[in-house]
Amino acid sequence: MRMELPRCVGSILAAEREDNGRVTTALTLTFPWEEDEPVAAPRPAHLSRIVADSNDRVAWIRARSRGVTATDAARLTTRKSVENTAYDKLNGNNFGGNVYTDHGRVREPVLAGWVRRHYGIEPSTTLFHAHGRPLHLATPDGIAVNPGTGDTELAEIKTTNKAWRSIPRHYLRQVWWQQYVLGAERTLVVWEQHSAFVPVAPEPECRWVDRDDNEIEQLVRLADQLLDLMQRR
Repeated sequence: MRMELPRCVGSILAAEREDNGRVTTALTLTFPWEEDEPVAAPRPAHLSRIVADSNDRVAWIRARSRGVTATDAARLTTRKSVENTAYDKLNGNNFGGNVYTDHGRVREPVLAGWVRRHYGIEPSTTLFHAHGRPLHLATPDGIAVNPGTGDTELAEIKTTNKAWRSIPRHYLRQVWWQQYVLGAERTLVVWEQHSAFVPVAPEPECRWVDRDDNEIEQLVRLADQLLDLMQRR
């Protein structure tokens, strides 16, 4: 019985022979059971721009003090605000936290777990710098790479004792700055309202905020003014 060989797919290079019969060009066959090796996904660019981790509190605070963070960017609206922010960064301020910031720190890991379960965005404690700008800094609360688009997406977590009809403008500036630093396309802003530090609902509220390059351009301009003032004084 004649055995049927499997049909080859792909190209076959015809062998050229000399007069003595020696093969001078190799025969190349491609078989259907041969699969290409999987191509590794490209490493997200922001992973090459790590500065510090907030778990190392001393290194994290030191790095933040030298540059412009998302917390700083949230304040930047006018020349006067730039001057006030520069003064605070150089001289410190008297704010060391309060019961509201303490509550936020306690609730953040819980809310980060909710974000991970529902949106697949992993919690993050890493401080990054922007591409080519080592003093433009941000520590987002969560980072993910969308498997469908390859886009970087962030999460920002807040607690509040007031109901929000929309995301406060200073928080939006913080979000846009983080998007710029990380090269992200959108951010999931998650907030939990509380009354006397007890959540008013079983789950937090959330909303996606898209990248806004016009707002980012203004923030970068003001941030550079801030750095200029810090270096002069």
